[in-house]
Amino acid sequence: MENFIKQKLNESITSILPVAAVVLLLGITLAPMSTGTFLLFLLGVLCLIAGLAIFTMGAEMSMQQLGNKIGSYLAKSNKLWLIAGISFIIGILVTVSEPDLQILAEQVSGVPNMVLILTVSLGVGIFLAIALMRIVFHINLSVLLMIFYILAFAMCIFIPPDFWSVAFDSGGVTTGPMTVPFIMAIGAGVAGARSSDSEHDDSFGLVALCSVGPILSVLILGICFGLEGGEYDLSAMTPAVENTRQGMALYLHSFAEHAKDVAVALLPTIVFALLFQIITRAFGIKQLVRIGVGVVYTFIGLVIFLTGANEGFKPAGISLGTTLASLGNGYVLIPVCMLVGYFIVNAEPAVYVLNKQVEQITAGAISASTMRLALSIGVSAALGLSMLRILTGISILWILIPGYVIALGLSFLVPKFFTGIAFDSGGVASGVMMSAFVLPLAIGACSTLGGNIMTQAFGCVAFVALTPIISIQICGLIYSLKAKRAIRRFTTETEVFLDYSDSFMTTGKRTRR
Repeated sequence: MENFIKQKLNESITSILPVAAVVLLLGITLAPMSTGTFLLFLLGVLCLIAGLAIFTMGAEMSMQQLGNKIGSYLAKSNKLWLIAGISFIIGILVTVSEPDLQILAEQVSGVPNMVLILTVSLGVGIFLAIALMRIVFHINLSVLLMIFYILAFAMCIFIPPDFWSVAFDSGGVTTGPMTVPFIMAIGAGVAGARSSDSEHDDSFGLVALCSVGPILSVLILGICFGLEGGEYDLSAMTPAVENTRQGMALYLHSFAEHAKDVAVALLPTIVFALLFQIITRAFGIKQLVRIGVGVVYTFIGLVIFLTGANEGFKPAGISLGTTLASLGNGYVLIPVCMLVGYFIVNAEPAVYVLNKQVEQITAGAISASTMRLALSIGVSAALGLSMLRILTGISILWILIPGYVIALGLSFLVPKFFTGIAFDSGGVASGVMMSAFVLPLAIGACSTLGGNIMTQAFGCVAFVALTPIISIQICGLIYSLKAKRAIRRFTTETEVFLDYSDSFMTTGKRTRR
């Protein structure tokens, strides 16, 4: 247990310190922060390190175990109505209080928070049921994704442009630290229980489809109600802190608020898990104790992590975006944000869950380090594109449509399980840190440059959900080409050996004669 704790703490430190170092370097060079903001950021770094370590430990002990068992039970039941119904309920329960969804909802002006949260949760519930049906009936993931994304872009014709960015951002933020461990574990459980040759192919893709659901549901919300973005209050995101006592008071208040929010988030899942245990008796006493301890760790870790992200990184993001946008006509934003993007994706809690599962299911063929590199490159490109869009004011669709054409085109060229991994990666990369740091940075920059916040600042999360899909599928294409080359080389060498053996045997016989 002690080694397990040390391992998680080391992983957390390795993930958080690089992005913290970049932000601190910017804070003392190009974009100086106020003393209060700097203090809040330092406290945030400590909270993120502790929170990420505790959360990842708790998620492995509880959420993944529960998800695997529930998924396995659903698959073995062979009752389609039960699989669809329970997955629909689970999708809503784990999404209603998804931390990064709440952070996004608080920053969207013109839409009531609860309306947006319930709309997104309904989309996740419906598409989790569709995703599990896909596994049961072995439906091609690429075909489904193509149909739903074409539908999403077609629906954009009927809603105001102010709503496009919010809709696509909603698809990214739903797959965060609460939903990803549960959803991926359910998918692995169902795929494993089906005992098919395509188990690896089917284990991934749930997060991808659950990211599409919110996009469609929010677009429908825009069509039905004609909602448009309202005025944006930038000052509400930057609390005034003059000394250490005020800083600590702010953090203590935030701890209490987030403890309440996370408790509400976990309660429906805990109640559902208890009902599942009462009905199925799936877990032994020792397993229940371990899962209970894991839930406590998950709760504590999320509270600490969210407090650090909201109170430490959000004000720092606003400050950096505002200052950098005033340098060099704003074009300094592009290289700086690309550098931040390269490191910040490793601070996402859900990224660890995905990377570990990919490494385990592929038996190390795709290592966690390879995944991290591909994700870092993808997110770096995403933030560069986001800042370019803020500076130029081009429509989000001019980037998203060609991007998804490339991503969906690649899905027909790479091995199937790479497609699922890639689209899942896009979902997990656009998590808490994107909502709590990158989006405020974009809002600060857009405000300084005089752009439209709803159409230009929002959308950066959507780009972060897109570019890793392309970068990881390119890795898959390289992997596939190398595998084919290795097979051809092996085949050639085998043929040469057999020809040599035949020649040697023939020569030997003639010599004896």
